[in-house]
Amino acid sequence: MKIEVTGPVNQWWFKSQVRLCGGHVVLGFKFQSEHSLCSSGPEFCTCGISAQNANGAKNSSDDLSLTLYQYKTCPFCSKVRAFLDFHGLPYKVVEVNPVMRTEIKFSSYRKVPILMAEPGDKMQINDSSVIISAMKTYLITRHKDLKRVVSFYPEMKSKDENGKEITEYNNKYWVMLEDQDVLQYYPNKEARKEEMKWRMWADDWLVHLISPNVYRTPSEALASFDYIVQEGKFGKVEGFFAKYFGAAAMYFVSKRLKSRHNLQDNVREDLYKAANKWVAAVGSHRKFMGGSTPNLADLAVYGVLRVMEGLEAFNDLMINTKIKPWYKQMEEIIQEKQKAEH
Repeated sequence: MKIEVTGPVNQWWFKSQVRLCGGHVVLGFKFQSEHSLCSSGPEFCTCGISAQNANGAKNSSDDLSLTLYQYKTCPFCSKVRAFLDFHGLPYKVVEVNPVMRTEIKFSSYRKVPILMAEPGDKMQINDSSVIISAMKTYLITRHKDLKRVVSFYPEMKSKDENGKEITEYNNKYWVMLEDQDVLQYYPNKEARKEEMKWRMWADDWLVHLISPNVYRTPSEALASFDYIVQEGKFGKVEGFFAKYFGAAAMYFVSKRLKSRHNLQDNVREDLYKAANKWVAAVGSHRKFMGGSTPNLADLAVYGVLRVMEGLEAFNDLMINTKIKPWYKQMEEIIQEKQKAEH
């Protein structure tokens, strides 16, 4: 799907386009320089994985230096940050300019998140779910060999119904553990299946509810893009176009997304239903889906929802569903982990 609106704007040639990348909607702006902007709003990032390894040497968690290339308001990047923060992994953040993207010019892969791990082996890992699965595997396994871990998530290429090449990755929701390590993390087989199920749900359903809700009305769309511009790495002119033209474009695109995902006329109801479904899955007998401590599903759902903070949709979600106690507990435990590191 591609929607284009073209026309001169002062000295700039402006084009807005919406394109599908890896199953997720991406809002783009192309200026005269022909560089593409992947907006940092919800439902805007897709992922893949590649490994760049210089010498095959093993890494240990003690000397692993991590750099996250991101758009702050992207839900997929937010998932990765939630994981890294909860596990107390120090990392450097590089906010990518959504127009020029010079910060990731080293990579043939032009989307975020990208996680770079060095020194020793220099590994590039893309795809929020693969980043999380690979890093969790690395933390638990007794074999501290990141290259070996990344090899568990092989790339697969295929073509969609339009003949366009798409890339997917095997095992992206699996924490790849040896038998003797499994019980260290999973109390039983059902816990492992449950975690995978809800991680997939966060990517395949929950994330698709964000855009229709944060761009539901013209005023909400403008507020969302005002937040995106404030938090993102935009120049003054880039920010102006992103805010006003982006808000207008995404207001209309959100209506198409509502139709594509068969959402109700009042898209808030789908968001509320999803939140309450998650709370019911966690249940009243445990604090988190992971029990007394969050598991990867908890972190995924929290990371996706967090990008709405400060927006009307988030406030409505906290008021009209049962998710607030769980969300606040997630917020508190991650903040505690961060304080412990500092």
